[in-house]
Amino acid sequence: MRRVAKLSAACIATAALALTATACGSTSSENDSKSSASASGGTGVKIGLAFDVGGRGDRSFNDSAARGADKAKAEFGGSIKELTAKTSDTEADREQRLTDLADAGYNPIVGVGFSYATSMAKIAAKYPKVSFGIVDSVVDAKNVDSITFTEEQGSYLAGVAAALKTKKDHVGFIGGVDVPLIKKFEAGYVQGVHDTNSKIKVDTQYLSHGSDFSGFASPDKGKAAASGMLDNGADVIYSAAGSSGNGAIEAVNGVKGAWAIGVDSDQYNIPGLAKYKSSILTSMVKNVDVGVYDFIKSVHDTKPLTGTNNYSLAKDGVSLATSGGFIDDIKAQLDAAKQKIVAGTITVKTTP
Repeated sequence: MRRVAKLSAACIATAALALTATACGSTSSENDSKSSASASGGTGVKIGLAFDVGGRGDRSFNDSAARGADKAKAEFGGSIKELTAKTSDTEADREQRLTDLADAGYNPIVGVGFSYATSMAKIAAKYPKVSFGIVDSVVDAKNVDSITFTEEQGSYLAGVAAALKTKKDHVGFIGGVDVPLIKKFEAGYVQGVHDTNSKIKVDTQYLSHGSDFSGFASPDKGKAAASGMLDNGADVIYSAAGSSGNGAIEAVNGVKGAWAIGVDSDQYNIPGLAKYKSSILTSMVKNVDVGVYDFIKSVHDTKPLTGTNNYSLAKDGVSLATSGGFIDDIKAQLDAAKQKIVAGTITVKTTP
């Protein structure tokens, strides 16, 4: 469950969401997946996954990355080692954890989240023969694949959907943490709403700020924020907040006629959210799994991807999920908006 920043800007955003390191006195969640090829050898790939806060099971951002790694392991054999960040982690923790994965022979190593930018730039330079991938940031190094997305474009479509479905001309946006990446989601969503109907009111709330990254992993905060918006009259709420968004979906489900818009994964089809799916209008799917899989495959094929690989709306890097059929009736309007974005007729803002 997370603005693509150049490395200099990423330094600001790396205060948390880090890898935990036992060598630094903290703990982590680890999972060694086994297959036909062992972690110590064989013909498969040894994949190191450095998850964002929430890790596998967040039903959103991290789970999407996990699906990409799982697909690669299933196809190529090998193993996956997973390490999950905590909100209390330091830059030293991040560096140590990437070092530990590299020393253990994991290659490729994927940092799932922009918080790994600074540490990855440093560690990638020390391990030039290891291929690193980073999601949601840009690291300028010869052995790093920067996997980025046009979140604002997908969020614009979510805004169009919200504007066409609200019956109260009042919608909401919940951001996990007030950082440039999540501002892209907000900017696209608000623009999509107002381009569709300028009279609609949009409430915006962030769950945490600055170096406090708890907003990505606090379903209780997401539920409280959504409840407040619903009480104030909003009837469609879009959350870009990692696992905190699960709480927002729960709150929306308790109000008749209200809709939630999911993020990153197709949350209608997430088993852990099944009891709320009748309230999930759509999800702004960010195909992190595709980016992660493409990177791992390139390493397996001995042609590692490097540089910045941007997954845009035109490339189906972002999209709106159609599960449940709740947006089938507005498909023509959504398709028209997508075509205008792809053609350049509509330029979507990346800042509110």
